[in-house]
Parts: sequence; structure tokens; C-alpha cells
Amino acid sequence: MSSITTDQGIVHYEVYGRGKPVILLHGYQGSWGLWENTMSYLGAFYRTYALDFWGFGESGTKRSTYAVKDFVSLVYQFMEQLGIVRAPLVGHSMGGTVSLMTAIQHPDRVQKVVVIGSPIAGSSLYFFPRVFGYRTMGWLTYHNLWIYKGFYRILSPFYSKDKNWAKMMDRDVSQVSLEAFFSSIGSLRRTDLRPSLHMVQCPVLGMYGDTDIVVNPNQWKPLLEGINTARIDRFNTAGHFIMLDEPIHFNQKLKNFLDEDMQAQ
Repeated sequence: MSSITTDQGIVHYEVYGRGKPVILLHGYQGSWGLWENTMSYLGAFYRTYALDFWGFGESGTKRSTYAVKDFVSLVYQFMEQLGIVRAPLVGHSMGGTVSLMTAIQHPDRVQKVVVIGSPIAGSSLYFFPRVFGYRTMGWLTYHNLWIYKGFYRILSPFYSKDKNWAKMMDRDVSQVSLEAFFSSIGSLRRTDLRPSLHMVQCPVLGMYGDTDIVVNPNQWKPLLEGINTARIDRFNTAGHFIMLDEPIHFNQKLKNFLDEDMQAQ
């Protein structure tokens, strides 16, 4: 367990492996733990960093806002403090949106971007994650987590094929702060990257599961329309959590993309 201290609070992260750095960013209600299998695989080839956004996992909660733009600042500060000059960003869901925004705002720091089930336009969020962005609904859900947990346990086969997914969610949801629970997803719902995608200068890979029930899986279309050089990989039998549903296929696709041209950079 490692951490850095910022003026906005502590940022917890885990690191594994040796080689050139790769930074992994989790999604809404998640934590670094989503990446354990990915880190175990990539760590043989790269030095992998997986961090917790403010308000999630074991990172600090001393903030008044938890917007997507705040997490872009977190990634930048993280790289500055650890002396990471330039690196690929791999983001799941909200983490992918943060990755693209970081590439837009700090193009000299981002080598490549991989987005996994990420909304390019926040309107692509399906009903349940979207409604948590409204303060009243978010407050009621947060203060009745036992109902929410029971709900997603029943529906867990539709969220992920991984039998341990519900336990992982139980752990991560219990660590989210109240403000982060509704303000982060509210910010994501209002985000629309389409007008800015042309500013992304680095290679981009979009991974989308066709059975995703969290984000519309057709979000690969606006990604490709905005970045016509982007590569798209669609997973026919995977949902929102591709790294859990098809870990072998996912890890191979991810490593192949990261390997391209890395020796020359």
C-alpha cells in the first residue's frame, strides 16, 4: 500500500512490476482492486500503477467536489509527484473519460489512451448510474446501501460473468464517500467529450462489451467519429467489466496495444 499527499487529500495507489509505467484508472463506485488481475499480467512487462480517485477506495475525502475535471487534476499531480514524465492511461468507465480529458488537457504527458466501456457523452449512461447523480436519489441510495446491494446482487449475472463481482462491489461501494457517490456520476452525466476529441494527439484504443447495461455499448461510434485513427475492439459476450468477463482476451488485446511503438518512445 502506497500513497501521496496532495492539498486536496491523500491519494492511495498500488504499484506492481518493472519497466515503463502504465497508469490504470477505475470507474464510478470502483477502486484500484478492479485491476488486480490486469496488474498481475501486465506487471511482467510494465510497471503498473493503479490509484483510487479522491472519495473512492482508500483515498482521501477532504474535498467539496468530485467532478471528472478534479480527477484529471489528480492524475496530473500523481504523475508529477512520482516523476512519471509520460505514460499510457488505461481507464474503465469513468476512468476512461478521465483518461481522454487528461490527454486533451495535458497532451505532453499522455502516451496512449485505452478506454473500456467509457461514456463519450454522459447521456449514454443507462438509468441506474444516471439517477445517482441527482442529490436526493444519491443521498437516499447511499443511506440505504443494504437495499442497493441486494438489488445488484440479484442482477449481478447481467453486470458481469465473474462470480466474485458482487463481493468486489460490496467492498468498493462501502468505501465511497457520500459526496463522491452522487457528485462524480452527476459530473460524468453532464460531460460530453465529442466537441473536444479532435484535440487528442495520441493513439487511442476503445474496448466495448456488447452486453453492457451500464453504458450504451455503441459509444465506440462517437469515439471513432471524433478520433478517426482510434482502434475499436468489441467483445461480443462481455458487458461493462470486460477485464473480468474475458480476462485472457482483454489482457492480450491491452498488451498488444501498449507494446506497439513503445520501444521507440
